[in-house]
Amino acid sequence: MSTDSTPSSAAPTENPAPKRIPRLGWVIVFVVLVGLVAFAYVSLQKMRPVASALPRLEQAPAFSLTSQDGKTVTEAVLKGKVTVLNFIFTRCMGPCPRMSAQMGHLNQALGPKLEDVQLISVSVDPEHDTPAVLAEYGQRFGAEPGRWKLLTGPTDQIHNVMVKGFLLPLGTDKDGMPAHSTRFVIVDQQGVIRGYEDGESPEVVQKLLMDIGDLLREGKSGSR
Repeated sequence: MSTDSTPSSAAPTENPAPKRIPRLGWVIVFVVLVGLVAFAYVSLQKMRPVASALPRLEQAPAFSLTSQDGKTVTEAVLKGKVTVLNFIFTRCMGPCPRMSAQMGHLNQALGPKLEDVQLISVSVDPEHDTPAVLAEYGQRFGAEPGRWKLLTGPTDQIHNVMVKGFLLPLGTDKDGMPAHSTRFVIVDQQGVIRGYEDGESPEVVQKLLMDIGDLLREGKSGSR
């Protein structure tokens, strides 16, 4: 009679599995890495100046003119603020009322609390446009001297400021009235001419607001 004998087998050896980082640990690591990347990006953005698309053209010219409230205004007023400037005259039967209306819309869009921007309109008919005449004209469009200056002065100086300084044409029409550019001039906080916008364009206010925003951001970046 045969007897079946079951051979004894050795107990299997267990290989210990490598310890794994819990899922929560990976989440924490991921969050930390994202935070470090975000911090580095923000730091670089703060260090890097904001580049404006507006080129630096010419330094604004020197001048000494008189505002609608009888005060002397020089080129020093251009420093420290973004300036939008144009040339008009009160007897104008053409584009000037539309340009002044657009400047008025810009003034309203900027709001009274934005103190880093100013508006300037220079008369190209100074023999007629006395400070009193300009004050009455400005009231029609909401021009307050602290925010929107209307300037007059000697004829030869205004011609030089407009033609040689701001590089805009000025002449006379067949009736002997001033014939002048309708472009708005954008000047930065350092008194540098940065661009022009068509004063008769329906989108001029929106374009000027974009230019102003670019220069304000550029100025804040440069002051860090």
